Amino acid sequence: MDNPNTQTVLPSEALLEIDQASVLRGDSLLLDQLSLRVAQGEHTAILGPNGSGKSSLVKLITRQLYPLARRDGQPSVRLFGRERWRVDELRSLLGIVSPALQLDYTSDTPLEVFDAVVSSFFAARGLGLDHRVSSTMRQRSEEALAHMGVMHLAGRQMASLSTGEARRVLIARALVHRPRALLLDEPCAGLDLATRRQFLESLRMLARSGTTLLLVTHHIEEILPEIERVVMLRHGRVLHDGSKAALLTEHALSELFELPVQLQRRGEYYAASL
Repeated sequence: MDNPNTQTVLPSEALLEIDQASVLRGDSLLLDQLSLRVAQGEHTAILGPNGSGKSSLVKLITRQLYPLARRDGQPSVRLFGRERWRVDELRSLLGIVSPALQLDYTSDTPLEVFDAVVSSFFAARGLGLDHRVSSTMRQRSEEALAHMGVMHLAGRQMASLSTGEARRVLIARALVHRPRALLLDEPCAGLDLATRRQFLESLRMLARSGTTLLLVTHHIEEILPEIERVVMLRHGRVLHDGSKAALLTEHALSELFELPVQLQRRGEYYAASL
């Protein structure tokens, strides 16, 4: 990567455009003519119970799943206005953080924290013999680690970190590219209550600094105050799409989870119980 500061010129203001996308696995319809548009700068929560299609939607965005061809021949999915991307090029604009990704980086194969971050410039897990780290790459990696409050972890092995520490290092790995957006797939899974709150506060900082957040979760408690839009998924379709104020209600949540839900407001956050 000769110039880490090079920015791709984007033809559209939309971060994500999905138009009548259907995803089939075997005989199961995972997504059923799903349509969704998210603008850059529009912090959005994708909320739904297990089996609602959230994981399939994430895999559709990250190119792990592909939609069925439409009869009219039009593309179903565009990211930043484009249908086709090289994966490494897309990662420089859309950072991805998930428990599944973390598992890959905290496995038994040794990987040092700084190497985990700087190797993002090479779309690799760790540094290879042919990788040449420039001073700019090193500086950007140090800035990203400092931004997430984990610079002190440099020199440690990823496998030795707590879940919260590793999650923040992976966000730093995504941030070295200064992405336009972060896709956060169940980002608080495995975190205890105190660590979750600290982690959510770090995400709030990113939201306020201009990084668009697309949060995928089934926990109402994780929806940040900065997120104003909520998209509810059920059975592979959009059930409701609207403002947080309109949709975080006992009626809408009970319909979504198909159980009576009680909702409480706790400061700037919401909490739900059955």
